[in-house]
Amino acid sequence: MKYIHISTVEGKPAVCFDTGLDPRSFARTKMSQSLIECGYIVFPDGRKEVWKPSGVNETNGYMRVWGPSFSGERLDTFIGDINSVASQQEALQAVTFWIRAKMLLGDTYSTLNPGAVFICMKDYTSETGDRVFPKGSVFFAPPNLSSRCLIAEATEIQVTLRSGAASSGAASSGAASSGTASVKRISSTSQEVPVYDRYSCPDLTGMDAAAFCAGVMLYKILSKIHPYQSDTTIFQDMREGVFIPPHLNAPGLNKNLCDLIQLALFLPVENKRTVSSTDIIGNLLKALTENETRIVSVSSLFGKLGTEEKIRLKKEKTRFFNIQNTVVKTKRFMIRNKHALIGAAFGLLFILFIFVSTTRSMKQRPTTEGLASDTVIIAYYEAFSSLDHIFMEACIQGADKGDINVALNLYAILRTRQAHEMSNRATFIPARLWRDNGGELPAPDVFGVTDLTIEYLAGSEEDNMIIYRANYLLWSPEEYSISRSDILTLRRDKRKNWRIVEILRTER
Repeated sequence: MKYIHISTVEGKPAVCFDTGLDPRSFARTKMSQSLIECGYIVFPDGRKEVWKPSGVNETNGYMRVWGPSFSGERLDTFIGDINSVASQQEALQAVTFWIRAKMLLGDTYSTLNPGAVFICMKDYTSETGDRVFPKGSVFFAPPNLSSRCLIAEATEIQVTLRSGAASSGAASSGAASSGTASVKRISSTSQEVPVYDRYSCPDLTGMDAAAFCAGVMLYKILSKIHPYQSDTTIFQDMREGVFIPPHLNAPGLNKNLCDLIQLALFLPVENKRTVSSTDIIGNLLKALTENETRIVSVSSLFGKLGTEEKIRLKKEKTRFFNIQNTVVKTKRFMIRNKHALIGAAFGLLFILFIFVSTTRSMKQRPTTEGLASDTVIIAYYEAFSSLDHIFMEACIQGADKGDINVALNLYAILRTRQAHEMSNRATFIPARLWRDNGGELPAPDVFGVTDLTIEYLAGSEEDNMIIYRANYLLWSPEEYSISRSDILTLRRDKRKNWRIVEILRTER
């Protein structure tokens, strides 16, 4: 049912506003203050008349505000269902009357919602004969009162549709159903408020809001499609300028009018506002009227299109929709998940940093590249003497790492001592250096290999395996030496470098 309508009150026609509130809720929400809110009647000759509510009564348990009658029809009834050229022409005429009336009101605050506006589409005389409403007269209902009623009306429609769907589902499954959808009024504490105004952007005021509303209504009338299809993202679409250009949804529409409608729809988008709203709405009125009085016909606004042009526009529309849909979904996904994406980006950067650092470190690590098999053995024991555990790792592939652990532990002891003594002086003396300097005993803090001899045992480079025996003395920091005999097996790795794969050790 229509919550804003013309009915009979106290035996006289009146404009009625059904609030959908019971007396207690009406009092609690202070809706009685709406009695001091005014609306406006704008006549074609430019005269303006203030409209004020006359009283409140209770109808079927719910409160109704009513006031002086106005003869006309709600604007939304014209632009809702356009199924013929005649209905399209009538809707265009009604919106043109609306645009003219809004311009006459100027910056005066008045409702924009088409459901709260009544239009005289012909000359009316009141039943008492004391009032005349010429064709083109427009009634703007009190904004806050009408908004309350339209929210209740939209909610009733929503509940009715849901109840009807539930009844259909129950009937199809064999459940008992009365076949009649129950209608529920919106309560004053309802938390689910539907979109009751699809023609206004909540961010705009004054002439900006009027020009935008005019653009949306004209888009709907001339293309027969609302520019913002989604109920869940409608206001976000308005703010971001997400719609298909009018020339693609209304092929052949006058280019000037297409541009004006598009400029109006871009008003909520800050970086796309190029023309003032006053210029837009004024030019819209000029485009829709002839000699400032006669409203143009819908057919005169459309040019004839050839078959090739229709095909081209259809392809352009499909391409535009696909691109826009992808861009909008990507943008909104990134905005909606920006914190998670920032975290993921930092995580990826950290992983990349670790990967690059590890790769660089591995590239800088020593290898046995270019060394002959016997040279690898000599270099291994030299590194053992100098506690170069990193190079010892490069020489080993699968062999016992006992020597590396010894070198690593002594290296840690060396660094700890240097830190405590705040000195870079070497704590351990390499055994070969000690021997070359005379090798006098006692020899505290001497460590390393001396008297190293290498003997070939088996294998060949062609077989990529060679076995050697290495005999040497290992000097310990505890002032004793150990005679060792190691049998070392070497193989080439995947980089063709010789590596020690086995160490068999004998001590005596």
